[in-house]
Amino acid sequence: MRIVLIGPPGAGKGTQARLLAERLSIPAISTGDLFRTHVAQGTLLGREARKYMDAGALVPDEVTTTMTAERLAESDTDSGFLLDGFPRTVRQAELLRETLATQGADLDRVLAFDVPDDDVVRRLTARRVCGECGLVQHTDHVGSGKPSSCGGCGGTLQRRDDDREETVRKRLTVHTEQTVPLLDWYTTQGLLTRVNATGQVEQVTQRALAAVMRGSAD
Repeated sequence: MRIVLIGPPGAGKGTQARLLAERLSIPAISTGDLFRTHVAQGTLLGREARKYMDAGALVPDEVTTTMTAERLAESDTDSGFLLDGFPRTVRQAELLRETLATQGADLDRVLAFDVPDDDVVRRLTARRVCGECGLVQHTDHVGSGKPSSCGGCGGTLQRRDDDREETVRKRLTVHTEQTVPLLDWYTTQGLLTRVNATGQVEQVTQRALAAVMRGSAD
């Protein structure tokens, strides 16, 4: 199965990517992880990407696609893969299709995670990161009486700057502007299935798996 996950920040894509990958026995590939790996290793692509990242600019589609294409050429993707964070634009989707075509392959399903904006804001503004161990937690899950302490190591929990409400709403606006054309593009190809991403994690996983299975039977 070759699957793409699309959704706003805070939709739970990272968690669902990991769970779905485990259930389907395919690798979950995050472009964010690819960027960090290439930058840390100082590869040619990593150095190119870092120039844009340090300037606060978007990494060009061609650089992102080349990184992704290299990862998709590895043997563990022979039975499929799950992409989280790519493509984000129609241009990237076109480049991905061209990349897969060279391998005689195509996507099987694109899952769009639907979450109301207010739910996203509530999720992200409640998110905290431990300054000691890096564990991500939510203030309503940390435990009574000590909302500022990490449930793992006891370190101090901190809110990321991009998890403040004003910033979250701006990120949602950008996401909508970028992805509406992308969702329309995949809809015309009969690949898109919308998944209700509200509720418990396992409920969302089951909905996503059902959507994948429906798609594989089309």
